[in-house]
Amino acid sequence: MSVTAPSAGPPARSGKAAALGWLLTIGLNVVAPIVTYNTLTEDHGWSEFSALLLSGAWPVLDTAVMAAWRRKVDEFAVVTLVFLVITAVVSLFGAHTARALLVKDSGVTGLFGLLCLGTLLAPRPLMFYFGRKFATDGTPESTAWWNGMWQYEGFRSTMRTMTLVWGVAYVAEALTRIALAYALPTDTMVVVSPVMIYGVLAALGVWTAWFGRRRAAEGARRAAEAEASAAATAA
Repeated sequence: MSVTAPSAGPPARSGKAAALGWLLTIGLNVVAPIVTYNTLTEDHGWSEFSALLLSGAWPVLDTAVMAAWRRKVDEFAVVTLVFLVITAVVSLFGAHTARALLVKDSGVTGLFGLLCLGTLLAPRPLMFYFGRKFATDGTPESTAWWNGMWQYEGFRSTMRTMTLVWGVAYVAEALTRIALAYALPTDTMVVVSPVMIYGVLAALGVWTAWFGRRRAAEGARRAAEAEASAAATAA
């Protein structure tokens, strides 16, 4: 009989380690690329493609820092780098009209959705690595605990389901935005597009938190039932 949930909980989180890790992550993967891109395109006349590629140096630096500090690759930085490369490549194709730029933005999120779906064929799906980034403080103890959770069938099912939902949602969001880009006036779509982007992200975040708590509660219930059944049998 397969076990669906662990009996031991996660180790205590180190607030200092978590705060420092997130400071580096946000600074090098979000703030620095945005500042670099805006500075190069607006102040120095760089092309979108060149600016995006150079912005990708920051996630590479984050990966190197994490590898030296914690002896592991920061998956969040890798995904950020992939996202920047996808955006840079998409920016090369087609015209640079307002409608074309809206379609290109949709192509980026759609490709991210396909990336999620593609990792379902990998040994571990993308949400396993995202979950490890958000659910642990990055210390060896918490990372080992998260990695050890993979032995449980319920945990594996949860990670794959989350990855599937994120992938399908972003592919659907991209196709919808592409259709709307041609159906709606450009000035209307300029407002609708970011609302859709952040709305889908917020909805997925809320659903992921709810689904994770639900699966954890189900796993704890099954574990308690199994322990009670084993105790009754032993008695």
